[in-house]
Amino acid sequence: MSIRVLLVDDQPLLRLGFRMILSTQPDMDVVGEAGDGVQAVAMAAALVPDVVLMDVRMPVADGIEATRGIVGSGSAARILVLTTFDLDEYVWAALRAGASGFLLKDVQPADLTGAIRSVAAGDAVVAPRVTRRLIDAFAGHLPDPAAGVSEAERLLEGLTVREREVLVEVARGRSNLEVAAVLSLSEATVKTHVGRLLMKLGLRDRVQIVVFAYEAGVVRRGGS
Repeated sequence: MSIRVLLVDDQPLLRLGFRMILSTQPDMDVVGEAGDGVQAVAMAAALVPDVVLMDVRMPVADGIEATRGIVGSGSAARILVLTTFDLDEYVWAALRAGASGFLLKDVQPADLTGAIRSVAAGDAVVAPRVTRRLIDAFAGHLPDPAAGVSEAERLLEGLTVREREVLVEVARGRSNLEVAAVLSLSEATVKTHVGRLLMKLGLRDRVQIVVFAYEAGVVRRGGS
């Protein structure tokens, strides 16, 4: 079955370029194109894509609003944010809104198609260390953890000691293999714990685990 992709960018030539790349892939199908966030939300609801390639800086409604709208609608579509700069404050906001990762607009074709396959399969495509670098760069913009401490504490209390240990290591930017080495676990066991964290915390993917940990104050800037 083909992966259904919705392209969202206000630059027609960029959309054309992405469409040409994806058209060469036998397992991908571009089901639509949108030029702004309002169109993106409407088309995501109508076309039911598996993956949305979402520009963040657009007229009418930007990619952050569109991401929030798509995620809030209950759509199962996974969202990959497209940006020109890898430390873009818009990207941070989009990750908080529910995006599954981000790609630079000059991404190589093989990396683009690989990323689409990864998120369609339920994974996040932002490398852990890149995620940490992005969060560290914008940590000063995070809300005071005390503002939502009661809800965060309630969710944290539902975790086992081991799950909380895994949460901390994931938030520090470690891969499953690295977490396994630090905690003396198998990689498969770590993957199971990550899955339980997603379920218990009501999160979509690994990126959201990192965001939750920082905003809940479990991990501070600098990895402490």
